[in-house]
Amino acid sequence: METLRSHNPLLSLLFLHLLQFSSLSLLSSAYTLPNKYFINCGSNSDVSVTGAPNRNFISDENSGSFYLVGKTSSVSDTNTSNSSPLYQTARIFTNPSSYVLQIDPSGTYMVRLHFYAFSSSKKNLSNAQFNVSASGFSLLSNFSVQNPIINEFMLTINVSEFIISFTPTQKSSFAFANAIEVFLAPNITDVSTPPIHVTPSGARGTYDGLLSQALHTVYRANVGGPPITPNKDTLWRNWVSDDDYLVTPNAAKNSEFHSDRPAYRPGGATEYSAPDLVYQTAKELNVNSSGGSNFVNITWRFNVSKNAPHFVRVHFCDIVSTSYNDVLQFNLYLYSKFSQNIFPYNVVGQLAVPFYEDFVVDSDNSGLMDIIIGPRNDSITKTAFLNGVEIMEVITGSGLVTEVKKPPKKHLFVVVGSVVGSVASLLMLVVVVVVFLNCKRAKPVEPSVWQAIPDYGGGSSYVSTTERTVNGFPLDNLNLGLKLSFQEILFATNNFDTKLMIGEGGFGKVYKATLRNGMKVAVKRSEPGNGQGRPEFHTEIIVLSSIRHRHLVSLIGYCDERSEMILVYEFMEKGTLRDHLYILNGESQKSSSQSELSWNQRLQLCIGAAKGLDYLHNSSGRGIIHRDVKSTNILLDEDYVAKVADFGLSRLGDLDQTHVSTGVKGSFGYLDPEYFRCLQLTQKSDVYSFGVVLLEVLCARPAINNSLPGKEVNLAEWGLFWQKKGQLENIVDPLLVGKINPNSLRKFGETVEKCLKEYGVQRPNMNDVVWDLEYALQLQQTARHREPHEDSTTDASWVLPVPAIQQLPSHSIPIDEYDIPMDDFTDTSRLYAHGVFSMLNIDDGR
Repeated sequence: METLRSHNPLLSLLFLHLLQFSSLSLLSSAYTLPNKYFINCGSNSDVSVTGAPNRNFISDENSGSFYLVGKTSSVSDTNTSNSSPLYQTARIFTNPSSYVLQIDPSGTYMVRLHFYAFSSSKKNLSNAQFNVSASGFSLLSNFSVQNPIINEFMLTINVSEFIISFTPTQKSSFAFANAIEVFLAPNITDVSTPPIHVTPSGARGTYDGLLSQALHTVYRANVGGPPITPNKDTLWRNWVSDDDYLVTPNAAKNSEFHSDRPAYRPGGATEYSAPDLVYQTAKELNVNSSGGSNFVNITWRFNVSKNAPHFVRVHFCDIVSTSYNDVLQFNLYLYSKFSQNIFPYNVVGQLAVPFYEDFVVDSDNSGLMDIIIGPRNDSITKTAFLNGVEIMEVITGSGLVTEVKKPPKKHLFVVVGSVVGSVASLLMLVVVVVVFLNCKRAKPVEPSVWQAIPDYGGGSSYVSTTERTVNGFPLDNLNLGLKLSFQEILFATNNFDTKLMIGEGGFGKVYKATLRNGMKVAVKRSEPGNGQGRPEFHTEIIVLSSIRHRHLVSLIGYCDERSEMILVYEFMEKGTLRDHLYILNGESQKSSSQSELSWNQRLQLCIGAAKGLDYLHNSSGRGIIHRDVKSTNILLDEDYVAKVADFGLSRLGDLDQTHVSTGVKGSFGYLDPEYFRCLQLTQKSDVYSFGVVLLEVLCARPAINNSLPGKEVNLAEWGLFWQKKGQLENIVDPLLVGKINPNSLRKFGETVEKCLKEYGVQRPNMNDVVWDLEYALQLQQTARHREPHEDSTTDASWVLPVPAIQQLPSHSIPIDEYDIPMDDFTDTSRLYAHGVFSMLNIDDGR
């Protein structure tokens, strides 16, 4: 991310980070400069921007290769003399809206978003506040523009239609964009060699799966040289001087290469890795005339996001050595605890040949990243140099891709248009009938019966109209008996001691804490003063204060004062279910070698989670739909008891209602396709999501893995493919191979297949799922021979005894047979004797 200088926006117009981790075998020497997409937003005319070569930004009103979906308008700058033509118009979005681009071929694309907050007669663009998402990633959150700025991202696109969505964060707010660029980048790196992974402690590893993440450009610096403007760069990039980032400026001196061009060599850096000017200048250790130096190293310090992975590329070109006799090697340090030997001659075999080194560096809690170079004792020449630095933040959380419908194309001739229009109308009628039949199989319901919990999206914000309302919704039904003072929270968390922080996500930070009575709890705190997530905050309080079950995480209390939003849960010692299945975040997306869960244990965990969901659907008396069932929302206590967590997206209604029309919420990879298609939420939507979880448990891999071949990316589709072939054992977690009874696996596979049926009416309810899973567990434990047809029965009641359900009197908190007796509710120390709730790794979803 970089700020444009207001006195000359053209000089800072376009910058592009051309790292390429694409699977394409494109050679950079054969790369052709792109001609799409360069979009001039909010204008009915094209704009040509000078560069090498020029680029033509086309109007977003008259293109046939992309289209807009949603309610939009355009505005113009009232003072056009202060900006380039590209920034004199903007597209305004007052509701969630999207650009839909036709993409061919697949690969890693650069996405650049231009924002210039001018004032017009209609809007002051500096008042905008919005979110931007694309390709399942949240790119910008609560974003507002005070200075002209370009945000640049790199994403892998393997779909034919690429969607960039703009969503205002409040009803009174809006979103805007001045220009958009999306184009395929040249292949300038070897995808077969993953970058080195570096932690703040100096640990070294490899970072796999970078293709499945998005990258956000933070810095691009020309070390030892002046700023490089887009018209001097082969791909319109903008490089700043490194001088502002030097910790000790006197430790370095500038070096310059006086030859015409660097000596590019096959397999190394190219003119697309960085322009000639980057490799023709460098910072070198300031050595005095006697060959010594008063400085031991050169340090650059950059402000970065805390506790986040960052892709770092450092550029080298040996322009400081005078001959091959001066064999030069030196150390590159990251956070001073990690060192890498840089030996240019050993890498490229001659002087003045550009090359680079790639790393993924985890930032620490300071928000600072140090890049250091220093001489080595075994080097003939005691110096060090650096030519360029690029830093990009790795965006690991994925979100929901909004479904959009392509508008009908205009026809040029009246006669042809009439004929085509008639045919289209007929086809549309057929489609409407089919969709109506598919989406109306359940009894319709008026939305008014579902108003106990309001339907808020992830982008909703708190509107401070009154102490007793949130976006018009009365808060009188919050359980005030659970309210905790902020002072109690400060005591429990030791003033939010960072040493007690065990997680961080979209809602905020999570701390392991201890209340005054000695109870261990998990404290989830939203960022102070941030209204984002307040509707979900109240939703979770309303839901969890009215239910209690052994397989649902319990709410201990909440704090809603001093603009704070704090939830206090029982502590879950063993973390999330996903933690025990596989490792993400670049280390591995397959099963973890540390997993100790047997098939018996996995089945028991699935049964527990299914019982929790069944209670929500049927036994709570409220008909609650969770709406975000996934492996990170199933937590394990110290005794490996599974509990369903995170009810911020839940919906609540009467049990005799079968579905409700609502905006799509949830997590990518777990969404019920019928819910996504028809916008009708049912309890069977949770059943579908749970079917995906069952496959995660069996296969020990994530629901979506973009680093895999196309047909394997979606776990639900991949699992159903093998299940229908009768060969589900082919994708079982390697740690379970040979350890699952075939009859148990067959029953489990049939349960998964039923949960993942295309239409909700074809899926079982959660009670049936519980029975099927218990039957699969019994087949595993008994391992006795049965005929195949016996194991495929839906009703297993003839095999398993029906547990007696103890009906206890309750006015507000229903209890099932596994729960603590009602008498214990008067003693909170006994109620939460197990002291449970988890580190809540809120790294995706809410």
